[in-house]
Amino acid sequence: MNKNKPELLILAAGVGSRYGGLKQLDGCGPNGETIMDYSIYDAVRSGFGKIVFVIKKEHVDLFETRIVKKFKAKIEIGYAFQNIDDLPNGMSPPASREKPWGTGHAILSARNEISQPFAVINADDFYGYSAFQTMSDKLSRLDPLSSDFFLMGYEVANTLSEHGSVSRGLCGSDNGYLTGIIELTRISKTENQIKYKENGVEQLLDPGAIVSMNFWGFTPRIFEIIENGFASFIKMNINSPNAEFFITHPVDDAIKNHLARVRLLETNEKWLGITYIEDKAAVASGIQGRIEKGQYPATLASG
Repeated sequence: MNKNKPELLILAAGVGSRYGGLKQLDGCGPNGETIMDYSIYDAVRSGFGKIVFVIKKEHVDLFETRIVKKFKAKIEIGYAFQNIDDLPNGMSPPASREKPWGTGHAILSARNEISQPFAVINADDFYGYSAFQTMSDKLSRLDPLSSDFFLMGYEVANTLSEHGSVSRGLCGSDNGYLTGIIELTRISKTENQIKYKENGVEQLLDPGAIVSMNFWGFTPRIFEIIENGFASFIKMNINSPNAEFFITHPVDDAIKNHLARVRLLETNEKWLGITYIEDKAAVASGIQGRIEKGQYPATLASG
């Protein structure tokens, strides 16, 4: 453990249904680097002290070979496993349940691996170095017992795919603090407009609207908040085979009940990510452009 250094939790247990495989380990850099490699590289140079992967247990060897061996000399590594039957109060999942319970459950699964203020990211999203540095600076000054949290917000125009619609969490704020997140689905751009569909009706969205890309900053206090919310969620949804417990659920409840505050941070970084298999070429091009600008070495191992 690196005391006073923030930790990074990488959510990598899911398999993209629209993508059709384990996209977290798909190479996009010039030497086969994954998006995750660049996130870890940014985390190391911005001052994070530990990486914890939330993965399926059967993928440990893959991660050791493809990811961990590049960085284990530079940063502490841990694993957490998201299991369907990891439920509160001795509850058991229904026989019809085939997948874990969502991002809130994924974060909760790492409760025994995290001891410092920590950031949460998706394995298949490229967030940009300045966003990591901002988050690291905020978390490194945070008391581990604090209920002050952070969310990195991106302009929606910087988060869209050229190959189909995406879902994003539209952030509401007041004096720089998050007031809530509304999940918008089927967001897409056509020429100079960004639109989303709500109840089957297309509506315009301001390109500068701030959305969540699931880049959170928490302290270990979040685990108690998640656990309480998850227990209530399970009671209501134990027989719903596809119900998902998103991290936004307990965070929204904590904000409304004045149990936590979430500072909304903003970045001008342009997101890169693979929602559709056709996105891979754009990600590779975006990474190459950053290499040419000197933002990343041509080979991460040399950085």
